[in-house]
Amino acid sequence: MMTMKTRAPRFWRCIPQRYNLIGTHCAACDEYYFPPRNICPNCRRDARIEEYKFKGTGTVITHTTIYSATEDFERQTPYNLAIIELDEGPRLTGQVVAPPGEVKIGMHVRPVFRILGKEGERGIIYYGTKFIPVEG
Repeated sequence: MMTMKTRAPRFWRCIPQRYNLIGTHCAACDEYYFPPRNICPNCRRDARIEEYKFKGTGTVITHTTIYSATEDFERQTPYNLAIIELDEGPRLTGQVVAPPGEVKIGMHVRPVFRILGKEGERGIIYYGTKFIPVEG
């Protein structure tokens, strides 16, 4: 008899962070972290870590367009990946929903809730945060 693994994939354990851009803030040194941290690398033991929900707005630092993707993402090609510096400071990698060639370094973006992909043979769809350009 085959047994099921009881450990959920890392993606599913991190759903609150991915859906809501939940990170942490150190009240002692005023640094923000995404993904969340348990210890502030600046303050160490003196840290006062608290949960923080990021606005999600930020600036494109660098980007690339993916034209050839894995099977899970081939229906989305071409798509844009960018390193985005959130207004609060942390940088993260995210997909920017825009036609290829329209994403620019310095572009301001905001978060949107979209399909990220599907998992397994049954095609379970999972959602999360992507980014779109800010108008004007």
